[in-house]
Amino acid sequence: MKKLVVRLSFSFFALGISNVVVGQVNKDVLNWYNGSGSGMNTEKAYKTLKKKKSTTVIVAVIDSGIDIEHADLKGKIWTNTKEIAGNGIDDDNNGYIDDIHGWNFLGNAAGKNQEKARLEKTRIYASLRDKYEKMEASQVAAADRDEYELYKKVRKEVKEDTEKYKQILAQLDQLPKIMEMIPGMVSNAIGKTEYTLKDLEKWKPTDQQMMQVKDLAIAMKSGELTPEVIKEQKDQLLSLVDYSLNPDFNDREFVGDNPADFNDVRYGNNDVEGPDALHGTHVGGIIGAIRKNNLGGDGVADNVLLMSLRAVPDGDEADKDIALAIRYAVDNGAQIINMSFGKGYSPHQREVFEAFEYANSKGVLLIHAAGNDNANLDESPNFPAVKYSFQKEKLDLLLTIGASTRFPKEKLAADFSNYGQTSVDVFAPGHDIYNTVPQSEYKKLNGTSMAAPMVAGVAAMLKSYFPSLTMSQIKDIMLKSAKSYKGTQQFKPGTEEKVDFGTLSVTGKVIDVAAAVKMCMALEAKK
Repeated sequence: MKKLVVRLSFSFFALGISNVVVGQVNKDVLNWYNGSGSGMNTEKAYKTLKKKKSTTVIVAVIDSGIDIEHADLKGKIWTNTKEIAGNGIDDDNNGYIDDIHGWNFLGNAAGKNQEKARLEKTRIYASLRDKYEKMEASQVAAADRDEYELYKKVRKEVKEDTEKYKQILAQLDQLPKIMEMIPGMVSNAIGKTEYTLKDLEKWKPTDQQMMQVKDLAIAMKSGELTPEVIKEQKDQLLSLVDYSLNPDFNDREFVGDNPADFNDVRYGNNDVEGPDALHGTHVGGIIGAIRKNNLGGDGVADNVLLMSLRAVPDGDEADKDIALAIRYAVDNGAQIINMSFGKGYSPHQREVFEAFEYANSKGVLLIHAAGNDNANLDESPNFPAVKYSFQKEKLDLLLTIGASTRFPKEKLAADFSNYGQTSVDVFAPGHDIYNTVPQSEYKKLNGTSMAAPMVAGVAAMLKSYFPSLTMSQIKDIMLKSAKSYKGTQQFKPGTEEKVDFGTLSVTGKVIDVAAAVKMCMALEAKK
């Protein structure tokens, strides 16, 4: 599932859902991730590289699709030069007809596209429901016991989630009326009819109700809480209830393949944007939006081509689509694959892992977002996995990325970010990220979905300027040169508990492009 996060920060409604757009950009936010401080020092790195030539690097973006006509992505979209556009022939014999800029695994030959999808747990529940719905535990055969327990688990989760989101929807319906009352309550409390954001931040309410009023007032004043934001939240919740958590929804209707048959590969179409490319366009912009053109946020890499592989719907991605997209990327020249998606269940783990192994064997770097559930991945499953239960060793060319913020003193790890001392490799900026969205527009989004393409962009930049280095060397350099925050006390994501930042990832670091460039130059000089 594509998960960017905005948790409305007020405590009155604890909305633990994702995929919401926030606010407008200001000077503090624009391109902060490329700057100094807790940013990646990208601008400093480019100054060092001023006299050095670059080569073009292809980055595959497995996501919801990319607006390939975005003004800030002109010249940044990969083109399959072996294919003749629009002739209805598979010119390069790769199995995909007219795959000019990538492939859409969520469509059919007639041009119809899947947008909504069930969560994987919903699909599992639906597939097992007829078998176990009327069966008592005592009737279950010993050979079916594990499957029955899985059925009970996913059934419970689907029903609980559905009820939870219905309750939040009811709360959201009350929110506009509450918002009308807030200005008067604030004015009575602080003695000002016209108040500023600074006035609100200075206010020190003493009881819980007024603390909640303050949070709401700040959200309203800052533009985080608006009628548009409420509508976005409601739309997402309705999508969760009506589609993602609906076992009766046929989420493969338009595609027409068998998602359990990995040999059934003749499906999809060449519409690499699809019906909702917001997430993928933002991810692509972070990697390679045109730099220094005074349009929106700058990309990290300046000489990159984006291959759009549409495989992530509004819901959970299918294992088969991901495995085939990885293989397509590798076979068509991608050197880096960005994967800003994830889910809690994976019925075809071996097939996905085999695709990972294939990429690894070809020297292609896989970069995966850690996820946005403020969970410890050392303890909680998140797929694709860092290391599968049947896997002997970690793959060399796979990185898992947590999201950092522009607030390094106590809140360096984003409140939503997953973490793990053995499962998350490194952190990168993933909060308050302003970049491209469809129709040549820009928005600020949050999520480890934003952090992963930061690292994909850095890897592409390094490979571009240091083509003699292998992706394994570049991966190692990114980790070794990252800025260490070990020993600093930071809030553990989703809690008020402070921990050593070094306990939240393997490295305890945040990516630093300038330091990585210096290390690459030193290594290149030795050759």
